[in-house]
Amino acid sequence: MATQRTKGHALQTPRAAGLAGVVFAVLLAAAIILIRLAIPEGADAVTIRGFDDSSRRNAVKTALALVPFAGIFFLWFVGVLRAHVGDAEDKFIATVFLGSGLIFVASMFAAAAAAGGVLSVGAPSGNDPGLPSWDFGRHFAYTLLTDYAMRMAAVFTLTTSTLGYRLGIFSRWLTLLGLLVAVTLLFVAATVAWSELVFPLWSLIVSIYILVVSRAPGPDGAEPA
Repeated sequence: MATQRTKGHALQTPRAAGLAGVVFAVLLAAAIILIRLAIPEGADAVTIRGFDDSSRRNAVKTALALVPFAGIFFLWFVGVLRAHVGDAEDKFIATVFLGSGLIFVASMFAAAAAAGGVLSVGAPSGNDPGLPSWDFGRHFAYTLLTDYAMRMAAVFTLTTSTLGYRLGIFSRWLTLLGLLVAVTLLFVAATVAWSELVFPLWSLIVSIYILVVSRAPGPDGAEPA
């Protein structure tokens, strides 16, 4: 009986990881889109004057409310993946994998806090933030998101793809996709707006792949529990 419970837990682990990744991908993509629309990068004084629009403020508030939950599901996703890999993981790659994931979450939280600072400057009076406060908060938030968080996401994508390919978890096309996403996040995300969305898109594809593979019949023809 104990053996059956252990086997059942091992079979359910990839499915649980996939579900966490799907939720993380949806939440992060939604937060990025809302922030991009509400606080455009390179905004001028016209955008600053228009920030008293309640729809902009509500969009930022919604995005900031989503970020903590995205971080929680991402950490759970990382933890379940590490548990699934187990003793077979390469210690060096696994250390970089875990470290980049943790720094990504910390940078994402810091970027959200900076965006929240921009929002709170004009509250509760409803006035627009002054130009110096707007510029500092906006640039700080985008620098954390595109220069730091996304580059840590690139390292996480690269190490995840490497581990997955070495252990036979990922197919060749998924590994190549991970390499392409990592290069994009490293060299393009900081200069091309919206390109950071490739990370939640990759996370969604990986999660769906894990879910599909976990439902595939095993060597004995039995479906995973």
